[in-house]
Amino acid sequence: MSFLSQRRELLEEAYPGDIIGLPNHGLLQLGDTLTEGEKLQFTGLPFFAPEIFQGVEVADPMRAKQLRMGLLQLGEEGAIQVFRPHDGGGLLLGAVGNLQFEVVAHRLRHEYGVDARFVASKYRLARWITADDPDELKRFIEFNRYRIAFDVVDAPRFLATYQSEFNLTDRWKTIHFHALREHAGLIFQSRLSG
Repeated sequence: MSFLSQRRELLEEAYPGDIIGLPNHGLLQLGDTLTEGEKLQFTGLPFFAPEIFQGVEVADPMRAKQLRMGLLQLGEEGAIQVFRPHDGGGLLLGAVGNLQFEVVAHRLRHEYGVDARFVASKYRLARWITADDPDELKRFIEFNRYRIAFDVVDAPRFLATYQSEFNLTDRWKTIHFHALREHAGLIFQSRLSG
């Protein structure tokens, strides 16, 4: 679609400088690149490990589906980080500042018709996890399943209440902890101690 002031029209072709929008139902994410077959790779926009975590509850249980859809869409666009706990249960939200929660509450109310309440979480730290050996990563995730959550691109995260909990992971020599992830899902390959 082409945008000019309030006018929108469908296009078959666009040129440099055109402002266009692509109808998208979760297939494309912020930072994705579209080509005609060329093999291109750009460094994506970074996601930072959140510093504040909160659970979310819906005031009207009949709006739970709208809450989930709204949070997943807001997570895809980067307004907030949304985590699905490995052991099930409610969604967990992560942000780098309290203002993000206020923006999400406002957008949920006005764009999705959902009144949400945020509740404190015990978690204070999160790191994306990778391993050179996929089987070792699976073992780590199962051993720590109560501390694992998956983000919108299903990248696993290790959640901790205290920095010292990362010390308990020392026996897992091939597990890597990351404070950054590219928006498109790639994890920055820097080893972090926590």
